Amino acid sequence: MTKTTFLAGCLAALAAQASMAQAADGILTVATIGEPPTLDAMQTPTDIVLTIDQHIFETLYTYDAQWKSVPLLAAGMPELSADGLTYRIPLRQGVTFHDGSAFDSADVVASLTRWMKVNSKGKQVSEVVDSLSADGPDAVVIKLKSRYAPLLATLSQASIILPSEKIADELTEFVGTGPYALKERRPDQYTQLVRFDGYVSPEGEPSNYAGKRQAIAKEIRFVPVPDANTRVEGLISGQFDFADSLPVSAYDRVEASDKAAPVIFQNQGWTSMNMNMKQGLLTSKELRQAVQLALNPSDMMLAAFSDDRFFSVDGSIFPEGFLWHTASGVTRYGEGDPEGAAKLLEQAGYDGTPLRILTSRQYEFHYKIGEVAKAYLEAAGFKVDLQVVDWATLTTRRADPAQWDIFITHSNFPGDPSTINTITDSYPGWYVSDQKAQAVSTYLASTSDDEKAKAWEGVQSVIYDDAPLFKVGNFNGLSGIAKGIPDYVPTYWPHFWNVTPKE
Repeated sequence: MTKTTFLAGCLAALAAQASMAQAADGILTVATIGEPPTLDAMQTPTDIVLTIDQHIFETLYTYDAQWKSVPLLAAGMPELSADGLTYRIPLRQGVTFHDGSAFDSADVVASLTRWMKVNSKGKQVSEVVDSLSADGPDAVVIKLKSRYAPLLATLSQASIILPSEKIADELTEFVGTGPYALKERRPDQYTQLVRFDGYVSPEGEPSNYAGKRQAIAKEIRFVPVPDANTRVEGLISGQFDFADSLPVSAYDRVEASDKAAPVIFQNQGWTSMNMNMKQGLLTSKELRQAVQLALNPSDMMLAAFSDDRFFSVDGSIFPEGFLWHTASGVTRYGEGDPEGAAKLLEQAGYDGTPLRILTSRQYEFHYKIGEVAKAYLEAAGFKVDLQVVDWATLTTRRADPAQWDIFITHSNFPGDPSTINTITDSYPGWYVSDQKAQAVSTYLASTSDDEKAKAWEGVQSVIYDDAPLFKVGNFNGLSGIAKGIPDYVPTYWPHFWNVTPKE
């Protein structure tokens, strides 16, 4: 270490200590999109629950800036047997729960056992787990029936670790190891968290959810504010320190405010047009590929988001910066080729049957994407029936393969690509093919990051060939932060450790 590096480190440490001292009584008031239905992330791992929960509870692993799974309550990466079936996970020592009890392997075994019973992804994991056991107080061993590449990714979300003594079918006490402890929850008013003075942080530079966590604010209050315009008004009036999920139309007002600043989170999610491979027109692969070839993603995203600050167009299913970003297999994605699509229609013997597209105005960007898609598809020679319904109706209809050909939706980017909804055989669209099954099987059998990245290239190539969907583009999220808060870093689930309240 050079003297310059050492001095910089000392100054940074002193600055952090001074910041914490200044903010000893600081409170962060966070306006969320609504009331969490529970604080039990195993039962309901929705975005609002995970946003709050991550301050209270921790998992064995978490996601870094590339969305790799890295240690949180684990002391390191797993020791993996030669056959890829046995994971020995070392645990950090000296960690305590909010109730003062010590964290050890018994808590991990009890928590993961519950997770595999009640959580949807936990249930999937349970199907491949042969045994879960403690290896002394500071390690656990998971033995699998078959290789399962997404294991660490699924252990990085919702698989929260609880004190074994507090575990029940329905949680009545919400006790974790996180930097903040639950003090009070008043439904439809607020969820109040207070700094846990006994918190023991992981080491390392902060990176997404990984690295050092410091509870600078004394208190965080999550306030449910379902109306987006009310969140905007509360932010610019100074009522809220942070407001989540703002409409992009509010950007200029927030930017002009003397009390708040806009925050753009890059690549919050992606939009897609999912195709019905089970029944109807799009059981034809040539017609699905014609849909892909006809569409212009740039025009669709511009119509949906109005401003290129809020979207990007990229055929890779995962955006740049993710471990999984690759151009492998990307084809029939660009500026739209209605003439080329018309040739595919002719080759497929298209008979003029209307192409039924489901969309909803509850997500206005879905509707606008649908309008532009209709124009391009009609230019290629399709007859299009754009059906605009409420979101509840759409989710009901898409379960019946007789009622639609395409539905428009959006998703976040999961920590592991094999958990993308479309890859699941049973997800509406019913994407089933032999080459997909083989490509996914190769991925699931991979163990190292390099093996998984290479296998994912194969999966993405197969997805483009089979054409179960058209990826439209990536979209950015807008939120707002009070001026005078210098160190907030946007993440998919907003977090407020390492954040200094305004004076």
